[in-house]
Amino acid sequence: MKAPLNLSPLNLSRRGALGLAGGLLLALGLPQRPARAQSMGGMQHARKVPAYLSIKPDGRITLQNPFAEGGQGIHTAVAQLVAEELDADLASFTVETAPAGADYQVLFNGTRRVTGGSFSIRNTTTHFRILGATARAMLLEAAAQRLSVPAASLSTEPGFVIHPGGRIPYGELAEAAAALPIPTDAQPKSGAAFRLIGKPEKRLDTRAKSTGQARYGIDMQVEGMLQAAILHAPRAGADPGAVLNEAALRAMPGVHSVHRLPGAVAVLADSFWRARKAVESAQVAWTAVGGQAVVPEDFSSSSMLETLRSQADAPGNPASDTQGDAPAILRVATKTITADYDAPYLAHAQLEPPSATVRFNADGTLDVWTPNQAPEQFRAIAAREASLAEDRIRIHTPLLGGFFGRHFTYGTIHPMNQAIRLARAASRPVKVIWTREEEFARDAYRPMGFARLRASLGADGRIEALHATIPGEGPVAKHFGTSRLGNPPLDTSAVEGVAFKPYAIPNRRIEWVHVPHPINVGFWRSVGHSMNDFFLEAFLDEVAEVAGQDPLAFRRAHLAHSPRHQALLDAVLDLAGGWRRGPFEAPDGTRRARGIAMASPFGTEVATIAEVSLRQGEVVVHDLFIAIDPGSIVNPAIIRAQVESAAAIGLSAACFEEMGFEDGRPIPRNFDAYRILSRAEMPKVHVRIVESGAPMGGVGEPGTPGVPPAVANAIAALTGRRIRSLPFAKERIGAA
Repeated sequence: MKAPLNLSPLNLSRRGALGLAGGLLLALGLPQRPARAQSMGGMQHARKVPAYLSIKPDGRITLQNPFAEGGQGIHTAVAQLVAEELDADLASFTVETAPAGADYQVLFNGTRRVTGGSFSIRNTTTHFRILGATARAMLLEAAAQRLSVPAASLSTEPGFVIHPGGRIPYGELAEAAAALPIPTDAQPKSGAAFRLIGKPEKRLDTRAKSTGQARYGIDMQVEGMLQAAILHAPRAGADPGAVLNEAALRAMPGVHSVHRLPGAVAVLADSFWRARKAVESAQVAWTAVGGQAVVPEDFSSSSMLETLRSQADAPGNPASDTQGDAPAILRVATKTITADYDAPYLAHAQLEPPSATVRFNADGTLDVWTPNQAPEQFRAIAAREASLAEDRIRIHTPLLGGFFGRHFTYGTIHPMNQAIRLARAASRPVKVIWTREEEFARDAYRPMGFARLRASLGADGRIEALHATIPGEGPVAKHFGTSRLGNPPLDTSAVEGVAFKPYAIPNRRIEWVHVPHPINVGFWRSVGHSMNDFFLEAFLDEVAEVAGQDPLAFRRAHLAHSPRHQALLDAVLDLAGGWRRGPFEAPDGTRRARGIAMASPFGTEVATIAEVSLRQGEVVVHDLFIAIDPGSIVNPAIIRAQVESAAAIGLSAACFEEMGFEDGRPIPRNFDAYRILSRAEMPKVHVRIVESGAPMGGVGEPGTPGVPPAVANAIAALTGRRIRSLPFAKERIGAA
C-alpha cells in the first residue's frame, strides 16, 4: 500500500544473506517427509507487509512472491491466499518474484526459500493468509482513524472499506495505512466460507503469455549490452587451450571478442546470431584437467548400467521405514519373486534454454537477470564470482520457461557465472544464451536408476517380505556427500518411491548402495519417484500375478488399514467407469488393456489408471485416469492443469526419453535425437481431486510417477510381456 501502503520492496542494504546455499538442495532431497503445519517460528516474516504488498491509488496491488513462476500457477495461487484475507479482487493483483532477501525466506522456519520440492503452497498457506489479514487490519485502522470511529465498526468488501455512510477504496487509504504500526494479532478467517480459496480462479498470467507480453530471461535487453554464445568442451571436465583460429573469429562481422572460460569458449558480438555463427566455427584445442569433475573418456550410459547392476547384491544402508527381517524371510521362503528394473538418464528438456544477463554498475553494484529457483543461492554464488558483497547484488527473477529442477546452480558451469566473467572482461553488460545443443551438453541430468526387488508371499496371499536394493546416487548425495545424509547415510532422493510406501508389508528392507555418477545429476520433476515408483508398482503387478490375484485387489488388500487410500482407489475407479484389466475390444475396434499404479510423493496420494493399445509395435495410450488427494486445495483449476502437465512429462519419459553417453560425451544434443511426446501422442487425461482433510500436500510433481508403471502394467495385461527397462520405445512391443 504506498499511496502507494508501501507495502514496497525493502532497500537493498537491508536484505540479509542466506548463508550456505547448499541447504536449498538438501531440502529438495527430503520430499518424502509429510507437509507439516507451519510453526509460529516460521511465521516471522508473515506480518512484514511492506516487504510484500504495494497498493496504488487506483487500487492496483503489487505482490512480491517468494516463489518463481515457471508455468505452475504459483503467482495466481499465492495471490488467491492473500486476496482471500485482504478481501481484494484477484484481478487487481500484479505478482512479481521477490528479490533476494531474508524477508522472503519463508520455508524451514523462515530460514530458506526455494521454488521446488512441491513446497510452495503446502508449506506457506498460513504465512500468506496472515499476510493478507494483517494488511486488511491496517486498512481498517486507517479508515477508522479517518472517520473517527472504532475499527470494529467497519467491514470490507473486495477493494473497499465499508462504513455506515458508504465505502472507501483501498487505494485512498494505502498511504495512511502504511504509516501505521503493523499489528501483531490479526488472524485469518476461522470457520467462514471462503470467497476465493478452493475456487477455480483464472490464472493471472494467461493474457500476457497469450499476447506475447510476458518477459522471460532470453527476452532481457540492457542498454549497451553484448551478446554471448558458448561452446562447451565435448566432454565435461576439459578446458580450452588454444583457439586455433581466434584471429579469424575476431574478424567476423559484429564480433567483439573471444574468451576462454572454465570448460568453454565464448564469443561476444553485437547480436546472438553473429556470436553463435562465430563460436560454432571455433577450432579449439581442449585440454583435460584434473579433479573429480572430469568425466572419464571411457564413460558410457551402458557401462554405467552394468556398474549399477554389479552392485545390486552389495550390502547397503536401509531406509528409515525398514521393519522386520526381510532378508531372513526371503532366505527360507519356498517361493520368491526377483526382478531387476532400470531407467535411463534424462535431460530436463525445458522449452527455454538457460540464459543470464549481467550488468556491473558505476556505483559498484551488480544486476543479474537469470531464470532461477533460489534467488539467495544465486546471489551468494554471484557474490563469490564477482568478488562483491551480497548486499551489492540484485538478482532479478523473470518468468521461467519451464524448469522442473533445472534452474539451480549445480556447479560453476552456468550462464550466470559465465556472464559475470565476460561482463567484467568486456567492461560492458553481457547476455549469455545457451543454444539447445549446449544445454543438452551441460544439463544436470536426472540420474540413471536401477533396482533389484525381491518378494515372498505368505499363506494369506499377501507379501510377507520385500527386499529392494537400489545402487546409485541421487542429487542429494551428489551435491552434498554422504556426511550430510545421516548415520548410516541414506540418500532419500535415490530411494523414495520404493521406500516410504503405504503398503502393509510386515517385513521390508529398502537399501541404498552408494555408487557415484561420473556426470552431473540434478533434481527432475518428482525426483526419485519419477523412476522408483515405476520399479515398485510394476513389480507389485508381477507379485500379484504369481499370487494369482488381480492387481487392483492385491493393492486393496495391502491397503486395508488405510481408508484414505481405499477412498482414492474408489475415486479413480469411478472416474474410469470401473475396473476392467483386459484385454478387451474398444468401440473403435482396437484391442486394449488397463494398468493401475499408486504413488505417494510430497505429502500427496495419487492413483493412476492407464488404458493402452499397440500400433506397429509402439504403445498408444488412449486415456489416463488420475485421482489425486493433496489433502486440501487452493485452486482446483491449477491442480488439474498441474496433474495434466505432470502426466505428460511422465508419459514422455516412460515412452521415449533417454539421455545417452558414449566416450564420456552426451549423445543427444537436440530434440531431433531426444524424442519427446508429441501432441498427437498425448492421451486424454481425466482428473479427479479428492479432499481427504489430510495435511496439505504438493501438486506440481505427484502426477508424474504413477504414469510409467500404470502404462507398463497395461502393456503386460495386453501382451503378457513385462517391461522392466525404460523407455518403452527402445524396442518393438508385441504379443508374447
